[in-house]
Amino acid sequence: MSTAKAYAATSATTPLASTTIQRREPGERDVQIEILFCGVCHSDLHYARNEWSGMPPVFPAVPGHEIVGRVTQVGSAVTKHKVGDTVGVGCMVGADLSCPMCKKDLEQFCPNMVLTYGSPEKATGKVTYGGYSDSVVVDEHFVLKVPANLDLAGTAPLLCAGITTYSPLRHWGVTKGKKVGVVGLGGLGHMGVKFAHALGAHTVVFTTSPKKKEDALRLGADGVIISTDSAEMSKHAGTFDFILDCVAAEHDLNAYVQLLAADGTLCLVGAPDTPLPIGVFGLIFGRKSISGSLIGGIAETQEMLDFCGEHNITADVEIIPIQKINDAWDRMVKSDVKYRFSIDMSSLKSE
Repeated sequence: MSTAKAYAATSATTPLASTTIQRREPGERDVQIEILFCGVCHSDLHYARNEWSGMPPVFPAVPGHEIVGRVTQVGSAVTKHKVGDTVGVGCMVGADLSCPMCKKDLEQFCPNMVLTYGSPEKATGKVTYGGYSDSVVVDEHFVLKVPANLDLAGTAPLLCAGITTYSPLRHWGVTKGKKVGVVGLGGLGHMGVKFAHALGAHTVVFTTSPKKKEDALRLGADGVIISTDSAEMSKHAGTFDFILDCVAAEHDLNAYVQLLAADGTLCLVGAPDTPLPIGVFGLIFGRKSISGSLIGGIAETQEMLDFCGEHNITADVEIIPIQKINDAWDRMVKSDVKYRFSIDMSSLKSE
C-alpha cells in the first residue's frame, strides 16, 4: 500500500478536509495515475452528505469520478497504456467483465460494477476512494485515452457529465434532420447542447430563466424556449423527435411529452428525489416514450472522448484549488457556476 493526499468528509455534516489515504500497489493489470484535474459532480455532494437512501456513504468519504491525469506506473500485463500517457477515469473502476451486460460493452449495468468511490474494491475489499486526491490505481480496462488537443481542466467533467448526455443522444439516434430539446442549462444540460449541436440536430434549450438565452445560443442552441410560457410551449407541440431532460428537481414531465412527435422519446438523466406523475393519454396518442439513461460503457465513453477530440468539445469550467471545495459545493447547490467546477489537483501539493 502507498499513501496519497486527499480531501475527505468524515461525516455527513462535516466539511471536506485534508487527509491521507491508502492506495493499493499496482497489480499486473493496473495503471497508477497522478491526478491532474478532477471535476465536481453533484453526485459527490449527494454521496458525502448521505442524501441517497440507496447508497449510504462509508466514511471517510473521498468523492470525485471525473478524473484526468498522467500515467506514472503500469503493471506487467498492461497493454493499453504506458507511462506518460494522459488518461481519464469516470464513474466506475471495476465490473465482472463476464456478465451479459459487460459482454455488450454495457459495464454501467453490470450487477458487480465497482464505483470509483463508495464501493468495495475487488483487489483489497476496502472501500474505493475517488478523485479528490493526488493519485489513483485503476484496472487498465477502465482507464480511457484523452485526445491530445483537449484542455485537461475542461476534459475532466466529460467523464461523467459528458458521457451521461452523449450516451442517450447516440442511443436514440440523434443526428442531422432531428429536432432535439434539452431541458435545463446546467452541468449536464450545457454538455447536451454541445453534443446535440455537434451531431447535427436542430437543438432547442428549455429553461425557466430568460437570462440564459444568450448563453444557450453561444453553446450551440438554435433556439430557446422559456418553459414557463405556456403559449410558446404550445407552438411546438408534436414537433420534437427527442428531448433530453437534465433537471434534477421536481417539474412537469407532461409539458414535454406533449411536445414530442409520434414515436418521440423524453429521456431523463436528471434524478429528482420524488416520483413525477405522468398522464398516460399523452403517451399512447403518438406512441411516445419516457426513458432513462445512466452513464455509458467503457467503449462508448472512449467514443465520446474521441468525438470531443474531433470537434474540440470540452465542458465550460471554473478551475478551483482543492482548498475551495467546500465553497464550491455550496455554490453548486445554488447553481452558481457556469457550468462545472474542475479542481486543479496540483493545489494538493501545498497540503
